[in-house]
Amino acid sequence: MNAHGSVHKYGDHIDTDVIIPARNLNTQNHKELASHCMEDIDKSFVTRVKEGDIMVAGVNFGCGSSREHAPIAIKTCGISCVIAKNFARIFYRNSINIGLPILECPAASDGIDDGDEVTVDFDTGVITNVTKNETYQAEPFPPFIKDMIAKGGLMASLKAKEA
Repeated sequence: MNAHGSVHKYGDHIDTDVIIPARNLNTQNHKELASHCMEDIDKSFVTRVKEGDIMVAGVNFGCGSSREHAPIAIKTCGISCVIAKNFARIFYRNSINIGLPILECPAASDGIDDGDEVTVDFDTGVITNVTKNETYQAEPFPPFIKDMIAKGGLMASLKAKEA
């Protein structure tokens, strides 16, 4: 399981109200949520993001309200992985629950710039900045989390086990 795409980079303390503004929480439609992703800090994000792209941020990404809408909006708009120095714990868990791969790697957060081309190897945790010819080491997912993400999240994983 790998990710490869262009980077959309953001700073520190990006909260869930910035990821998906509260005024847009009147729907459970994932595509509608995705159409408003990051709009309060990056109006052009939804028009620039492509399937497979990667989001990179600083410290405390996903702080604020404990809503699943934020990782759902990120995943649905095409982001294949989020890399940050660290994540708010509830956002981290919500991301895994919905099958959005996220990696903590301060060196990658510092070294990767907006627009860089990046690949992520989820088996090894190696993040490669193709643009700068640099690599960074994140902690790879344990097998059970890798399996959960590959199946689309917690509920999909549990349903697969029942079958």
